[in-house]
Amino acid sequence: MKKNKKIKEAGVYDASGFWDEHDFGEFDDIKEVKEIKFSLKKKKYVGIDIDLYSRIKSKAKKLHKTEDILINELLGEFVGMTT
Repeated sequence: MKKNKKIKEAGVYDASGFWDEHDFGEFDDIKEVKEIKFSLKKKKYVGIDIDLYSRIKSKAKKLHKTEDILINELLGEFVGMTT
């Protein structure tokens, strides 16, 4: 495994997945961040049929995306929103 892997821009899910598999000890050049600026978007959670969700999850995995991203892309296309 390569050391000093860098993530240029990652979403929350990407970063979370990365740190689930890696440890700070692997990186010599990590510096403590003193201040972080971010903005949160409000979200609404809705129920999805478990069989439909299973198919969405499978499709998202094939596309190397999270289920949330795939669902938002599909719904955005359906209602005519561009992201």
